[in-house]
Amino acid sequence: MKTYLIFSIVIIAAGSIPKGYDEGGFSASISLASFKNDFNLNKANWAHDPTGLANRTANISSFGVLGAAFGSLLALILADRLGRLRCWQLFVLTWATGIFMQIFSSGILGFMLFARIWGGLGAGGLTVVAPLYLSEIAPAKSRGMIVSIYMVFLLTFLTLGFYINYAVNKTMAVSPMQYRIVMAVPLIPVGLAFIASFFLTDTPRWLASRDRIEESLTALARLRCTDEANSSLTVEYQEMRYEMLTRQQDLQGLSVATTIKEILSTPSYRNRFFLGIFMQTIAQWSGGNGITYYIPQIFTYAGVAGQNQSLITSGAYGIVKLVFTLVFTWGLVDIIGRRRCFMAGLSLQLSAHIWMAIYMSTFQGSRNKSASDAAIASVFIYAVGWSIGLCTVQYLYGTEIYPTRIRGVCYASNMALHWFFQFAVVRVTPNMFVSLNIWGAYVFWAMICAIGLVVLGLWAPETKGVPMERMEELFSGHWWMGWKAKVDLLHGGNDILDEKAESRQIENVYKA
Repeated sequence: MKTYLIFSIVIIAAGSIPKGYDEGGFSASISLASFKNDFNLNKANWAHDPTGLANRTANISSFGVLGAAFGSLLALILADRLGRLRCWQLFVLTWATGIFMQIFSSGILGFMLFARIWGGLGAGGLTVVAPLYLSEIAPAKSRGMIVSIYMVFLLTFLTLGFYINYAVNKTMAVSPMQYRIVMAVPLIPVGLAFIASFFLTDTPRWLASRDRIEESLTALARLRCTDEANSSLTVEYQEMRYEMLTRQQDLQGLSVATTIKEILSTPSYRNRFFLGIFMQTIAQWSGGNGITYYIPQIFTYAGVAGQNQSLITSGAYGIVKLVFTLVFTWGLVDIIGRRRCFMAGLSLQLSAHIWMAIYMSTFQGSRNKSASDAAIASVFIYAVGWSIGLCTVQYLYGTEIYPTRIRGVCYASNMALHWFFQFAVVRVTPNMFVSLNIWGAYVFWAMICAIGLVVLGLWAPETKGVPMERMEELFSGHWWMGWKAKVDLLHGGNDILDEKAESRQIENVYKA
Protein backbone atom coordinates (compact mmCIF):
# COMPACT_ATOMS: atom_id res chain seq x y z
CA MET A 1 0.00 0.00 0.00
CA LYS A 2 1.38 3.43 -1.01
CA THR A 3 0.96 4.96 2.45
CA TYR A 4 3.33 7.86 1.82
CA LEU A 5 1.54 8.83 -1.41
CA ILE A 6 -1.84 8.84 0.36
CA PHE A 7 -0.34 10.82 3.25
CA SER A 8 1.06 13.39 0.80
CA ILE A 9 -2.25 13.71 -1.06
CA VAL A 10 -4.25 14.30 2.14
CA ILE A 11 -1.79 16.88 3.50
CA ILE A 12 -1.46 18.91 0.31
CA ALA A 13 -5.17 18.68 -0.60
CA ALA A 14 -5.87 20.38 2.73
CA GLY A 15 -4.60 23.49 0.96
CA SER A 16 -8.07 23.78 -0.60
CA ILE A 17 -9.73 24.26 2.82
CA PRO A 18 -9.07 28.03 3.03
CA LYS A 19 -10.91 28.75 -0.22
CA GLY A 20 -13.74 26.29 0.40
CA TYR A 21 -14.33 27.40 3.97
CA ASP A 22 -14.27 31.06 2.96
CA GLU A 23 -17.12 30.44 0.50
CA GLY A 24 -19.13 28.50 3.09
CA GLY A 25 -18.08 29.25 6.66
CA PHE A 26 -17.03 32.88 6.42
CA SER A 27 -19.69 33.93 3.91
CA ALA A 28 -22.41 32.51 6.19
CA SER A 29 -20.91 34.08 9.34
CA ILE A 30 -21.69 37.52 7.95
CA SER A 31 -25.38 36.76 8.50
CA LEU A 32 -24.87 35.97 12.21
CA ALA A 33 -26.42 38.56 14.53
CA SER A 34 -23.15 38.83 16.48
CA PHE A 35 -21.19 39.71 13.31
CA LYS A 36 -23.84 42.20 12.19
CA ASN A 37 -23.77 43.90 15.58
CA ASP A 38 -19.97 44.21 15.65
CA PHE A 39 -19.58 45.41 12.06
CA ASN A 40 -22.74 47.54 11.82
CA LEU A 41 -24.55 45.41 9.23
CA ASN A 42 -28.04 45.63 10.73
CA LYS A 43 -30.67 46.86 8.26
CA ALA A 44 -32.28 49.14 10.85
CA ASN A 45 -29.12 51.25 10.96
CA TRP A 46 -29.14 51.70 7.18
CA ALA A 47 -32.83 52.30 6.53
CA HIS A 48 -32.09 55.48 4.58
CA ASP A 49 -28.97 54.13 2.83
CA PRO A 50 -29.48 50.52 1.63
CA THR A 51 -26.72 51.00 -0.94
CA GLY A 52 -24.29 51.85 1.85
CA LEU A 53 -25.16 48.61 3.64
CA ALA A 54 -24.73 46.67 0.39
CA ASN A 55 -21.30 48.27 -0.14
CA ARG A 56 -20.13 47.42 3.38
CA THR A 57 -21.32 43.81 3.09
CA ALA A 58 -19.80 43.41 -0.36
CA ASN A 59 -16.44 44.79 0.72
CA ILE A 60 -16.16 42.39 3.65
CA SER A 61 -17.07 39.41 1.44
CA SER A 62 -15.09 40.33 -1.66
CA PHE A 63 -11.78 41.61 -0.27
CA GLY A 64 -10.69 38.06 0.49
CA VAL A 65 -11.23 37.22 -3.18
CA LEU A 66 -9.27 40.32 -4.21
CA GLY A 67 -6.34 39.14 -2.11
CA ALA A 68 -6.65 35.67 -3.64
CA ALA A 69 -6.33 37.18 -7.12
CA PHE A 70 -2.92 38.63 -6.27
CA GLY A 71 -1.97 35.50 -4.33
CA SER A 72 -2.55 33.28 -7.37
CA LEU A 73 -0.30 35.51 -9.50
CA LEU A 74 2.36 35.50 -6.78
CA ALA A 75 2.24 31.70 -6.66
CA LEU A 76 2.94 31.48 -10.40
CA ILE A 77 6.18 33.38 -9.74
CA LEU A 78 7.27 31.69 -6.51
CA ALA A 79 6.35 28.05 -7.21
CA ASP A 80 9.36 27.47 -9.48
CA ARG A 81 11.79 29.47 -7.37
CA LEU A 82 11.00 28.24 -3.87
CA GLY A 83 9.66 24.81 -4.76
CA ARG A 84 6.12 23.48 -4.49
CA LEU A 85 6.35 22.41 -0.84
CA ARG A 86 8.00 25.53 0.60
CA CYS A 87 5.61 27.68 -1.41
CA TRP A 88 2.65 25.70 -0.01
CA GLN A 89 3.94 26.21 3.54
CA LEU A 90 4.50 29.94 2.96
CA PHE A 91 0.95 30.46 1.70
CA VAL A 92 -0.53 28.46 4.60
CA LEU A 93 1.29 30.75 7.06
CA THR A 94 0.11 33.84 5.18
CA TRP A 95 -3.50 32.63 5.24
CA ALA A 96 -3.33 31.63 8.92
CA THR A 97 -2.02 35.05 10.02
CA GLY A 98 -4.86 36.64 8.05
CA ILE A 99 -7.39 34.46 9.88
CA PHE A 100 -5.94 35.42 13.27
CA MET A 101 -6.32 39.08 12.33
CA GLN A 102 -9.94 38.49 11.27
CA ILE A 103 -10.73 36.73 14.56
CA PHE A 104 -9.48 39.65 16.64
CA SER A 105 -10.61 42.51 14.39
CA SER A 106 -13.46 43.09 16.90
CA GLY A 107 -15.66 45.34 14.83
CA ILE A 108 -12.82 47.43 13.35
CA LEU A 109 -13.82 47.51 9.66
CA GLY A 110 -10.47 48.68 8.28
CA PHE A 111 -8.59 45.97 10.16
CA MET A 112 -11.06 43.35 8.94
CA LEU A 113 -10.67 44.45 5.31
CA PHE A 114 -6.87 44.34 5.57
CA ALA A 115 -7.08 40.88 7.19
CA ARG A 116 -9.36 39.69 4.39
CA ILE A 117 -6.87 40.78 1.72
CA TRP A 118 -3.89 39.32 3.61
CA GLY A 119 -5.57 35.99 4.26
CA GLY A 120 -6.79 35.97 0.66
CA LEU A 121 -3.18 36.17 -0.56
CA GLY A 122 -2.51 32.83 1.12
CA ALA A 123 -5.77 31.19 0.04
CA GLY A 124 -5.27 32.27 -3.58
CA GLY A 125 -1.68 31.06 -3.67
CA LEU A 126 -2.75 27.66 -2.37
CA THR A 127 -5.27 27.29 -5.24
CA VAL A 128 -2.29 27.27 -7.61
CA VAL A 129 0.36 25.42 -5.61
CA ALA A 130 -1.73 22.57 -4.15
CA PRO A 131 -3.11 21.24 -7.50
CA LEU A 132 0.36 21.67 -9.03
CA TYR A 133 1.97 19.56 -6.29
CA LEU A 134 -0.73 16.88 -6.57
CA SER A 135 -0.44 16.66 -10.35
CA GLU A 136 3.34 16.21 -10.09
CA ILE A 137 3.27 13.36 -7.54
CA ALA A 138 0.36 11.43 -9.09
CA PRO A 139 0.86 8.39 -11.34
CA ALA A 140 -0.25 9.26 -14.90
CA LYS A 141 -3.19 6.80 -14.90
CA SER A 142 -4.73 8.26 -11.74
CA ARG A 143 -3.71 11.91 -12.07
CA GLY A 144 -7.22 13.19 -12.72
CA MET A 145 -8.70 11.42 -9.71
CA ILE A 146 -5.89 12.50 -7.37
CA VAL A 147 -6.02 16.16 -8.40
CA SER A 148 -9.83 16.09 -8.02
CA ILE A 149 -9.38 15.22 -4.31
CA TYR A 150 -8.45 18.90 -3.98
CA MET A 151 -12.02 19.79 -5.01
CA VAL A 152 -13.45 17.13 -2.68
CA PHE A 153 -11.75 18.78 0.31
CA LEU A 154 -12.79 22.24 -0.88
CA LEU A 155 -16.47 21.40 -1.25
CA THR A 156 -16.56 19.30 1.92
CA PHE A 157 -15.37 22.23 4.02
CA LEU A 158 -17.61 24.62 2.12
CA THR A 159 -20.55 22.49 3.25
CA LEU A 160 -19.24 22.08 6.81
CA GLY A 161 -18.94 25.85 7.06
CA PHE A 162 -22.69 26.30 6.76
CA TYR A 163 -23.41 23.69 9.42
CA ILE A 164 -20.83 25.13 11.82
CA ASN A 165 -22.60 28.48 11.51
CA TYR A 166 -25.88 26.71 12.23
CA ALA A 167 -24.39 25.05 15.31
CA VAL A 168 -23.06 28.25 16.87
CA ASN A 169 -26.25 30.15 16.04
CA LYS A 170 -28.39 27.40 17.58
CA THR A 171 -26.39 26.68 20.72
CA MET A 172 -24.58 29.89 21.68
CA ALA A 173 -25.71 33.27 22.94
CA VAL A 174 -25.25 36.21 20.59
CA SER A 175 -21.68 37.40 21.19
CA PRO A 176 -18.44 37.90 19.22
CA MET A 177 -17.41 34.39 20.32
CA GLN A 178 -19.90 33.02 17.76
CA TYR A 179 -18.20 34.31 14.65
CA ARG A 180 -14.72 33.95 16.15
CA ILE A 181 -15.29 30.20 16.58
CA VAL A 182 -16.59 29.96 13.00
CA MET A 183 -13.49 31.70 11.66
CA ALA A 184 -11.08 29.72 13.83
CA VAL A 185 -12.31 26.22 12.93
CA PRO A 186 -10.30 25.78 9.68
CA LEU A 187 -7.08 26.62 11.53
CA ILE A 188 -7.27 23.17 13.15
CA PRO A 189 -7.15 20.89 10.07
CA VAL A 190 -4.90 23.23 8.07
CA GLY A 191 -2.60 23.69 11.08
CA LEU A 192 -2.25 19.92 11.48
CA ALA A 193 -1.55 19.61 7.74
CA PHE A 194 1.10 22.35 8.02
CA ILE A 195 2.91 20.47 10.80
CA ALA A 196 2.67 17.19 8.88
CA SER A 197 4.03 18.86 5.71
CA PHE A 198 7.52 18.94 7.27
CA PHE A 199 7.58 15.16 6.86
CA LEU A 200 7.13 15.52 3.10
CA THR A 201 9.66 16.12 0.34
CA ASP A 202 9.17 18.34 -2.67
CA THR A 203 7.91 16.86 -5.92
CA PRO A 204 10.30 14.69 -7.98
CA ARG A 205 9.65 16.91 -11.02
CA TRP A 206 10.67 20.12 -9.26
CA LEU A 207 13.75 18.49 -7.72
CA ALA A 208 14.80 17.22 -11.15
CA SER A 209 14.28 20.69 -12.64
CA ARG A 210 16.88 21.93 -10.13
CA ASP A 211 19.31 19.15 -11.14
CA ARG A 212 18.88 17.44 -7.76
CA ILE A 213 18.80 14.10 -9.54
CA GLU A 214 19.43 11.75 -6.63
CA GLU A 215 16.85 13.49 -4.43
CA SER A 216 14.35 13.40 -7.28
CA LEU A 217 14.75 9.66 -7.85
CA THR A 218 14.57 8.96 -4.09
CA ALA A 219 11.40 11.04 -3.76
CA LEU A 220 9.79 9.22 -6.69
CA ALA A 221 10.71 5.81 -5.26
CA ARG A 222 9.22 6.81 -1.90
CA LEU A 223 5.97 7.91 -3.54
CA ARG A 224 5.69 4.69 -5.53
CA CYS A 225 6.70 2.57 -2.51
CA THR A 226 9.35 0.73 -4.46
CA ASP A 227 13.12 0.40 -4.88
CA GLU A 228 15.08 2.89 -6.99
CA ALA A 229 16.26 0.04 -9.21
CA ASN A 230 12.70 -1.00 -10.12
CA SER A 231 12.26 -1.09 -13.92
CA SER A 232 8.83 0.59 -13.92
CA LEU A 233 10.19 3.39 -11.72
CA THR A 234 13.10 3.86 -14.12
CA VAL A 235 10.70 4.14 -17.07
CA GLU A 236 8.52 6.70 -15.24
CA TYR A 237 11.57 8.72 -14.26
CA GLN A 238 12.95 8.73 -17.82
CA GLU A 239 9.56 9.81 -19.20
CA MET A 240 9.45 12.63 -16.68
CA ARG A 241 12.93 13.76 -17.70
CA TYR A 242 11.94 13.55 -21.38
CA GLU A 243 8.90 15.76 -20.82
CA MET A 244 11.02 18.29 -18.94
CA LEU A 245 13.68 18.34 -21.65
CA THR A 246 11.04 18.84 -24.34
CA ARG A 247 9.56 21.72 -22.37
CA GLN A 248 13.00 23.31 -21.92
CA GLN A 249 13.59 23.07 -25.67
CA ASP A 250 10.20 24.64 -26.45
CA LEU A 251 10.70 27.53 -24.02
CA GLN A 252 14.40 28.19 -24.58
CA GLY A 253 14.95 31.91 -25.19
CA LEU A 254 11.21 32.61 -25.14
CA SER A 255 10.26 35.82 -23.30
CA VAL A 256 6.78 36.81 -22.16
CA ALA A 257 6.69 39.58 -24.77
CA THR A 258 7.62 37.11 -27.52
CA THR A 259 4.97 34.68 -26.31
CA ILE A 260 2.26 37.36 -26.36
CA LYS A 261 3.32 38.38 -29.87
CA GLU A 262 3.08 34.75 -31.03
CA ILE A 263 -0.36 34.37 -29.46
CA LEU A 264 -1.73 37.46 -31.20
CA SER A 265 -0.10 36.79 -34.59
CA THR A 266 -0.77 33.03 -34.90
CA PRO A 267 -4.45 32.33 -35.75
CA SER A 268 -4.60 28.98 -33.94
CA TYR A 269 -2.94 30.35 -30.79
CA ARG A 270 -5.14 33.45 -30.85
CA ASN A 271 -8.25 31.32 -31.26
CA ARG A 272 -7.38 29.19 -28.24
CA PHE A 273 -6.29 32.11 -26.08
CA PHE A 274 -9.52 34.05 -26.56
CA LEU A 275 -11.63 30.89 -26.11
CA GLY A 276 -10.08 30.44 -22.67
CA ILE A 277 -10.69 34.12 -21.84
CA PHE A 278 -14.30 33.98 -23.02
CA MET A 279 -14.99 30.75 -21.10
CA GLN A 280 -13.69 32.33 -17.89
CA THR A 281 -15.86 35.40 -18.52
CA ILE A 282 -19.05 33.38 -18.99
CA ALA A 283 -18.23 31.10 -16.04
CA GLN A 284 -17.92 33.94 -13.54
CA TRP A 285 -20.55 36.38 -14.85
CA SER A 286 -23.22 33.69 -15.20
CA GLY A 287 -23.46 33.79 -11.40
CA GLY A 288 -20.44 31.66 -10.62
CA ASN A 289 -19.27 31.72 -7.04
CA GLY A 290 -20.98 35.05 -6.40
CA ILE A 291 -24.18 33.13 -5.69
CA THR A 292 -22.37 30.78 -3.30
CA TYR A 293 -21.08 33.69 -1.19
CA TYR A 294 -24.63 34.95 -0.64
CA ILE A 295 -26.53 31.67 -0.67
CA PRO A 296 -28.11 32.00 2.84
CA GLN A 297 -29.47 35.40 1.82
CA ILE A 298 -30.73 34.01 -1.51
CA PHE A 299 -32.57 31.16 0.24
CA THR A 300 -34.22 33.74 2.48
CA TYR A 301 -35.33 35.66 -0.63
CA ALA A 302 -36.69 32.37 -2.03
CA GLY A 303 -38.91 31.89 1.01
CA VAL A 304 -36.85 29.84 3.48
CA ALA A 305 -38.05 31.07 6.88
CA GLY A 306 -35.65 31.68 9.75
CA GLN A 307 -31.87 31.99 9.86
CA ASN A 308 -31.26 28.47 11.15
CA GLN A 309 -33.37 26.94 8.39
CA SER A 310 -31.55 29.07 5.83
CA LEU A 311 -28.16 27.80 7.07
CA ILE A 312 -29.34 24.16 6.97
CA THR A 313 -30.60 24.62 3.41
CA SER A 314 -27.32 26.29 2.46
CA GLY A 315 -25.48 23.23 3.77
CA ALA A 316 -27.67 21.03 1.58
CA TYR A 317 -26.72 23.29 -1.35
CA GLY A 318 -23.05 22.58 -0.59
CA ILE A 319 -23.72 18.83 -0.49
CA VAL A 320 -25.39 18.98 -3.92
CA LYS A 321 -22.36 20.81 -5.32
CA LEU A 322 -20.02 18.22 -3.81
CA VAL A 323 -21.97 15.20 -5.11
CA PHE A 324 -22.37 16.48 -8.66
CA THR A 325 -18.78 17.71 -8.85
CA LEU A 326 -17.71 14.16 -7.95
CA VAL A 327 -20.08 12.72 -10.56
CA PHE A 328 -18.59 15.07 -13.14
CA THR A 329 -14.95 14.59 -12.19
CA TRP A 330 -14.94 10.82 -11.78
CA GLY A 331 -16.97 9.80 -14.79
CA LEU A 332 -19.33 12.16 -16.56
CA VAL A 333 -16.73 14.35 -18.27
CA ASP A 334 -14.94 11.38 -19.86
CA ILE A 335 -18.18 9.61 -20.81
CA ILE A 336 -20.31 12.27 -22.48
CA GLY A 337 -17.54 14.80 -23.11
CA ARG A 338 -16.73 18.39 -22.19
CA ARG A 339 -19.14 20.08 -24.61
CA ARG A 340 -22.23 18.22 -23.48
CA CYS A 341 -21.33 18.88 -19.85
CA PHE A 342 -20.99 22.64 -20.15
CA MET A 343 -23.95 22.95 -22.55
CA ALA A 344 -26.16 20.98 -20.14
CA GLY A 345 -24.78 22.98 -17.21
CA LEU A 346 -25.44 26.36 -18.82
CA SER A 347 -28.94 25.24 -19.79
CA LEU A 348 -29.73 24.31 -16.18
CA GLN A 349 -28.27 27.60 -14.92
CA LEU A 350 -30.34 29.52 -17.48
CA SER A 351 -33.59 27.80 -16.52
CA ALA A 352 -32.90 28.41 -12.81
CA HIS A 353 -32.15 32.11 -13.38
CA ILE A 354 -35.30 32.58 -15.48
CA TRP A 355 -37.56 31.15 -12.77
CA MET A 356 -35.79 33.12 -10.02
CA ALA A 357 -36.30 36.33 -12.03
CA ILE A 358 -40.01 35.52 -12.40
CA TYR A 359 -40.35 34.62 -8.72
CA MET A 360 -38.50 37.68 -7.42
CA SER A 361 -40.49 40.06 -9.63
CA THR A 362 -43.93 38.48 -9.13
CA PHE A 363 -44.21 36.13 -6.14
CA GLN A 364 -41.69 37.27 -3.52
CA GLY A 365 -43.51 38.06 -0.29
CA SER A 366 -46.81 36.75 -1.65
CA ARG A 367 -46.84 33.62 0.58
CA ASN A 368 -47.33 31.47 -2.53
CA LYS A 369 -45.82 28.23 -1.22
CA SER A 370 -45.74 26.48 -4.62
CA ALA A 371 -43.85 29.36 -6.21
CA SER A 372 -41.49 29.51 -3.21
CA ASP A 373 -40.81 25.76 -3.36
CA ALA A 374 -40.06 26.07 -7.07
CA ALA A 375 -37.65 28.95 -6.35
CA ILE A 376 -35.85 26.91 -3.70
CA ALA A 377 -35.65 23.96 -6.11
CA SER A 378 -34.26 26.24 -8.82
CA VAL A 379 -31.36 27.21 -6.56
CA PHE A 380 -30.45 23.53 -6.28
CA ILE A 381 -30.88 23.13 -10.06
CA TYR A 382 -28.43 25.99 -10.47
CA ALA A 383 -25.97 24.14 -8.19
CA VAL A 384 -26.21 21.02 -10.37
CA GLY A 385 -25.70 23.02 -13.57
CA TRP A 386 -22.73 24.92 -12.20
CA SER A 387 -21.10 21.75 -10.81
CA ILE A 388 -21.31 19.67 -14.00
CA GLY A 389 -20.60 22.63 -16.27
CA LEU A 390 -18.28 25.61 -16.21
CA CYS A 391 -17.29 25.21 -12.56
CA THR A 392 -14.78 22.56 -13.70
CA VAL A 393 -14.82 22.49 -17.52
CA GLN A 394 -13.08 25.87 -17.67
CA TYR A 395 -10.05 24.34 -15.91
CA LEU A 396 -9.99 21.31 -18.19
CA TYR A 397 -9.94 23.43 -21.33
CA GLY A 398 -7.31 25.65 -19.72
CA THR A 399 -4.95 22.70 -19.25
CA GLU A 400 -5.72 20.86 -22.48
CA ILE A 401 -5.93 23.25 -25.42
CA TYR A 402 -2.68 25.24 -25.15
CA PRO A 403 0.67 24.04 -26.56
CA THR A 404 3.72 24.18 -24.31
CA ARG A 405 5.07 27.38 -25.90
CA ILE A 406 2.13 29.49 -24.77
CA ARG A 407 0.72 27.46 -21.88
CA GLY A 408 2.40 29.46 -19.12
CA VAL A 409 1.19 32.84 -20.31
CA CYS A 410 -2.29 31.55 -21.13
CA TYR A 411 -2.66 29.78 -17.78
CA ALA A 412 -1.51 32.88 -15.88
CA SER A 413 -3.94 35.05 -17.85
CA ASN A 414 -6.83 32.66 -17.19
CA MET A 415 -6.12 32.43 -13.46
CA ALA A 416 -5.79 36.20 -13.11
CA LEU A 417 -9.03 36.74 -14.99
CA HIS A 418 -10.75 34.02 -12.94
CA TRP A 419 -9.90 35.68 -9.64
CA PHE A 420 -10.49 39.30 -10.67
CA PHE A 421 -13.84 38.42 -12.22
CA GLN A 422 -14.80 36.43 -9.14
CA PHE A 423 -13.86 39.43 -7.01
CA ALA A 424 -15.99 41.67 -9.23
CA VAL A 425 -19.01 39.34 -9.05
CA VAL A 426 -18.79 38.92 -5.27
CA ARG A 427 -18.30 42.68 -4.90
CA VAL A 428 -21.25 43.81 -7.05
CA THR A 429 -23.85 41.12 -6.22
CA PRO A 430 -25.29 42.88 -3.11
CA ASN A 431 -25.45 46.14 -5.07
CA MET A 432 -27.22 44.36 -7.93
CA PHE A 433 -29.81 43.03 -5.49
CA VAL A 434 -30.45 46.58 -4.25
CA SER A 435 -30.34 48.55 -7.50
CA LEU A 436 -31.99 45.91 -9.72
CA ASN A 437 -34.60 44.81 -7.16
CA ILE A 438 -33.11 41.29 -6.96
CA TRP A 439 -34.96 40.02 -10.05
CA GLY A 440 -32.87 42.22 -12.34
CA ALA A 441 -29.70 40.46 -11.19
CA TYR A 442 -31.20 37.14 -12.31
CA VAL A 443 -32.16 38.63 -15.68
CA PHE A 444 -28.54 39.73 -16.12
CA TRP A 445 -27.18 36.29 -15.21
CA ALA A 446 -29.71 34.61 -17.50
CA MET A 447 -28.58 36.80 -20.40
CA ILE A 448 -24.94 35.82 -19.80
CA CYS A 449 -25.93 32.11 -19.78
CA ALA A 450 -27.83 32.55 -23.05
CA ILE A 451 -24.85 34.28 -24.67
CA GLY A 452 -22.58 31.50 -23.40
CA LEU A 453 -24.83 28.79 -24.83
CA VAL A 454 -24.76 30.37 -28.29
CA VAL A 455 -21.13 31.52 -28.51
CA LEU A 456 -19.48 28.60 -26.69
CA GLY A 457 -21.84 26.23 -28.46
CA LEU A 458 -20.34 27.42 -31.76
CA TRP A 459 -16.77 28.05 -30.61
CA ALA A 460 -15.68 25.29 -28.22
CA PRO A 461 -14.70 21.95 -29.83
CA GLU A 462 -14.95 18.60 -28.07
CA THR A 463 -11.51 17.79 -26.59
CA LYS A 464 -12.38 14.45 -24.96
CA GLY A 465 -9.81 11.82 -25.93
CA VAL A 466 -7.78 14.20 -28.13
CA PRO A 467 -4.02 14.07 -27.42
CA MET A 468 -2.59 17.45 -26.45
CA GLU A 469 -0.14 17.18 -29.36
CA ARG A 470 -3.06 17.21 -31.81
CA MET A 471 -5.14 20.08 -30.40
CA GLU A 472 -3.86 22.19 -33.29
CA GLU A 473 -6.17 20.26 -35.63
CA LEU A 474 -9.25 21.27 -33.63
CA PHE A 475 -8.45 24.97 -33.98
CA SER A 476 -7.29 25.13 -37.58
CA GLY A 477 -10.64 26.36 -38.96
CA HIS A 478 -12.89 29.36 -38.33
CA TRP A 479 -13.75 29.89 -34.68
CA TRP A 480 -17.49 29.64 -35.29
CA MET A 481 -17.02 26.15 -36.75
CA GLY A 482 -15.43 24.76 -33.59
CA TRP A 483 -18.54 22.71 -32.82
CA LYS A 484 -17.87 20.62 -35.95
CA ALA A 485 -14.11 20.21 -35.45
CA LYS A 486 -12.91 16.64 -35.03
CA VAL A 487 -9.62 14.78 -34.99
CA ASP A 488 -9.15 11.43 -36.74
CA LEU A 489 -7.56 9.48 -33.90
CA LEU A 490 -6.90 6.47 -36.13
CA HIS A 491 -4.55 8.38 -38.42
CA GLY A 492 -2.10 11.22 -38.26
CA GLY A 493 -0.12 10.09 -35.22
CA ASN A 494 3.07 9.08 -37.09
CA ASP A 495 4.53 12.60 -37.08
CA ILE A 496 4.11 12.80 -33.32
CA LEU A 497 5.80 9.44 -32.83
CA ASP A 498 8.70 10.59 -35.01
CA GLU A 499 9.02 13.76 -32.93
CA LYS A 500 9.05 11.73 -29.70
CA ALA A 501 11.69 9.37 -31.09
CA GLU A 502 13.85 12.35 -32.06
CA SER A 503 13.41 13.89 -28.61
CA ARG A 504 14.38 10.61 -26.94
CA GLN A 505 17.63 10.63 -28.98
CA ILE A 506 18.31 14.11 -27.64
CA GLU A 507 17.53 12.87 -24.12
CA ASN A 508 20.10 10.07 -24.52
CA VAL A 509 22.72 12.62 -25.58
CA TYR A 510 21.74 14.81 -22.62
CA LYS A 511 22.12 11.93 -20.18
CA ALA A 512 25.45 10.94 -21.69
